Amino acid sequence: MRVSGLDVHKDTIFCAVHNGKKPEAVKEFLTLTSSIREMGTYLKGVGVETVAMESTGIYWIPVWNILETMGFKLMLINPYLIKQMPGRKSDVKDAQWIAMLLQKQLLRGSLVPGARIRELRTYSRKYVKLQQRMTTALQAIERTLELCNIRITSFVTKIESKSVLSVVKRIIQGETSPDHLVECIFGSIINKHGPKIKQSLEGFICEHQRFALELNYAEYEFLLGQSQRCEEMMYKLCTEHYSRELELLQTIPGIKLLAAMLIIAETGADMKAFENSGKFSGWTGLRPRNDESAGKYKSTAITKGNRYLCALLVQVAWGAVRTKGSSFQEKFARLAIRKSRKKALIAMARKLGVVVWNILYHDQPYNPQLVATYEPEKVLAKVNYHQREIARLQRRLV
Repeated sequence: MRVSGLDVHKDTIFCAVHNGKKPEAVKEFLTLTSSIREMGTYLKGVGVETVAMESTGIYWIPVWNILETMGFKLMLINPYLIKQMPGRKSDVKDAQWIAMLLQKQLLRGSLVPGARIRELRTYSRKYVKLQQRMTTALQAIERTLELCNIRITSFVTKIESKSVLSVVKRIIQGETSPDHLVECIFGSIINKHGPKIKQSLEGFICEHQRFALELNYAEYEFLLGQSQRCEEMMYKLCTEHYSRELELLQTIPGIKLLAAMLIIAETGADMKAFENSGKFSGWTGLRPRNDESAGKYKSTAITKGNRYLCALLVQVAWGAVRTKGSSFQEKFARLAIRKSRKKALIAMARKLGVVVWNILYHDQPYNPQLVATYEPEKVLAKVNYHQREIARLQRRLV
């Protein structure tokens, strides 16, 4: 059976075919659509069904999309796992090396979701980027207000609150009187801080500062509109194809509609791709690394993984540990006693990932009353650990 290995670059693709005995001649193709289709026709002609390629930046994505429509069985490979020997590396040899490893079944493919999830990821990851840019725009608004000596942001919890944005719009329209600006502030804020609110709105506003504030506010409004459009597209796709998963995920403490849609986009809502919850935790990057030498653990820092899902689970964990009466709140309180709150939060995010895997894998809603089950080996290891600790303390008392 013939297989192929592709070394993908920005402008060229080196295509190697292995016939089971030795690598055949390497052909070079351009990354133009017509050239990629020509490469697919060539591979079909020589009897290739399976193609492997490195995950080189974003250059592999159009190659994958086109070859996928042509019926090939594709495999995406982490370049870290197939490094060549130093001094023996070239583009031609890279393609031949990938083809040879694929022929000998020594490659482990990365998880590449289906076309629908890839579409959903486009919306979700764009939404995340827009939220980051919105934060930058809000920080610019706050900085400009401080340059104008408008200190209202010191008395509110969020810069994007209606009170602050109303004040910003009044200033852009030319209003500078604190007597009129204070009308935009909610009564609860005025009752809490008293006359300081009116004093904080008495600033010294220059024309160029008003111009900068107008640009920053326009940028924020534009980004807000785009993020809302992304959210609408995510909701439409999820309700049409993943309504069951959307409902199940929202039964978990700390997970609401938006977080559920983002989790579906990153996981694909199909836990069959992961053998168990431990594999899923490793894929998210929330599992402690395996770094042991001579019986000593050098590091227990978390590994690298899906950075979007990792950050999302940590954010959701904050909500879960603040949900009154939840098991996450009680577990977090116990962990925070013997380790830092940040480490305890990472542990809760990993635990939340385990819950997500079980709910999607077993297609069952979250049940807080469900008693956790443990593997006998882990229970025995924990018993032995406590027995050793008791023996050590007894020796110190003697």
